[in-house]
Amino acid sequence: MKLIVDAQLPRRLTNWFCSIGHDSIHTLDLPERNRTADDSVAKIADSDGRIVVTKDSDFLSLKLLTHSPQKLLFVSAGNLNNDSLLHMFESNIDIIEKLFLTFEIVEINASMVIGRNLD
Repeated sequence: MKLIVDAQLPRRLTNWFCSIGHDSIHTLDLPERNRTADDSVAKIADSDGRIVVTKDSDFLSLKLLTHSPQKLLFVSAGNLNNDSLLHMFESNIDIIEKLFLTFEIVEINASMVIGRNLD
């Protein structure tokens, strides 16, 4: 998978994705860094074939209104320390990868991982 991790999530998550073989960047890697506007992050993701990984519900609204970003991994787990966040992803990465074969949006939290499409 190719991913772009949004500002509310730690660079450590980006590094973890890379360590398991995914192509992942963080908004800190963009020219405007964490000040990059959501619609710009979505455009970059779409042009590079990346999945936006975010806790920001504004991306859900953007997806509903503009169908961008094309793929969204929404973290609805509330506040977690970095170790707990990484453990949540480690425990569910296989299902996340499978869900993105079929769905545009994958939502993850401490108790579930679900996929859905807008249509």
